[in-house]
Amino acid sequence: MSLPAVHQSAALLLGYPDHTWPVRLRTVADSLTQLSGPGTGPLRSFCAAVRDTSPMALAEHYILTFDRSRRRTLYLTYYTDGDTRRRGGSLAEWKARYRAHGWETPPDDLPDHLPLALEFAARCPEPGAALLQEHRAALELLRMALTDHGTPYADVLRGVCDSLPGPAPADRAAALRLARSGPPVELVGLPPFAAPAPATSIPTPTAAPNGRRTEEAGR
Repeated sequence: MSLPAVHQSAALLLGYPDHTWPVRLRTVADSLTQLSGPGTGPLRSFCAAVRDTSPMALAEHYILTFDRSRRRTLYLTYYTDGDTRRRGGSLAEWKARYRAHGWETPPDDLPDHLPLALEFAARCPEPGAALLQEHRAALELLRMALTDHGTPYADVLRGVCDSLPGPAPADRAAALRLARSGPPVELVGLPPFAAPAPATSIPTPTAAPNGRRTEEAGR
């Protein structure tokens, strides 16, 4: 069964590209040569696209991609709950799901961080895949936003979405309807998705990133 390996690979590829990145990328790329099935093709495409990008340049691109826009955040409950009181309850539910299977959320991160959710799906396939499927709308919205942004990271989300059962939402409007089917009336965190963000290429770095990402950067 390759799905846990797909989820583990995606978790590693979506982690911040620090000094361990070259080893991570090589490990994932090598493992993908032995895998087939849903999700593997897009992950291989991402590995090929960033193979010759320096860790510093990719780190800068990562920050610009995921930390400077709410519509591209890796924190999944933001797509369904926004900046509302409901989100605190959703995060508590995520923690409870992890604990039920012997997991504890790292103290420096939130439980809905996508790389963490993918790691959980790799280690606990049945409940982890169910958790990803429950947040299919958020994953599809992130995939669409990354595609609009013109980043190779869109292929990683494409691989994750391809690994899930059932049809994808037909378009962004359908994904938004699915994402918003449960949030409270005071939902304020989801901006309109009508205008795509301009495409960007991986930049040539001018300086090393100043510290690790934060969820609220660039609001």
